[in-house]
Amino acid sequence: MKKFRLFTILITIGLLLNCAKDNDNLTPEGIDRSANLLATGDSANDILSNTVYSSLLIEVAFVTGFRPTVETMNNLESYLRNRTFKNDIQVEYREIASPNEETLTLQEIADLESENRTAYNNGETLAIYIFFADAPSDSDDEEEGIVTLGAVYRNTSMVIHETEVRKLANQSSLITISDVETSTLNHEFGHLFGLVDLGTAMVNPHEDPDTENHCDIAGCLMRAELQFGGGIMAVLEKSKLSKGVAVPPLDAECILDLQNNGGR
Repeated sequence: MKKFRLFTILITIGLLLNCAKDNDNLTPEGIDRSANLLATGDSANDILSNTVYSSLLIEVAFVTGFRPTVETMNNLESYLRNRTFKNDIQVEYREIASPNEETLTLQEIADLESENRTAYNNGETLAIYIFFADAPSDSDDEEEGIVTLGAVYRNTSMVIHETEVRKLANQSSLITISDVETSTLNHEFGHLFGLVDLGTAMVNPHEDPDTENHCDIAGCLMRAELQFGGGIMAVLEKSKLSKGVAVPPLDAECILDLQNNGGR
């Protein structure tokens, strides 16, 4: 059986993508996108609080046939309202053509964002870009059966490998596509919130020493369970059977960290 790596954060691309020249920070329309080209976690306080930005605009770009479910996006909005002080949350959808790639590198994902993203920080509105891809990550290891479901790679950017999300959901009669989508999105947003010790300081130490920027508390959304061989399916099914819902919550320490950095 394949092991699915739900809890994934890819930071190294920030070193590459943040070296753009000043002219590269402008879109063809002359929009300054520099505030959206920072490292993961750099906008944690801006996302969590209303100090600088009072509104949140989420641009969802999806390859034809891979749009996230309505339930997932409703769940995401509830999650954001529970953990941030953003009351004005809007979602815009952009259907795009398939890049026709067997796998996607981080650079290819970033290039697709440059081609297709239209929403950038503007006035009191902070913009976040989510790409639902129709191809797996090139970092997946077929021999080990490790598959990446989602990753953040900038302060307001993430990718969801929707093909892999659906493959996982189809393995169980208990787990739905929305369960896996919601778990992936909530976890990756946790990293945009600056968890764990990624722009949002820890009030009390709880970072797993074996998996950087992940929580060491059992049952937390921000754990990297799969890297220990437990299996994401087991995590979701156990939660669904015991709690009636598949998506793991943030633990008290992660919530305390968010509250200490302007969140709820």
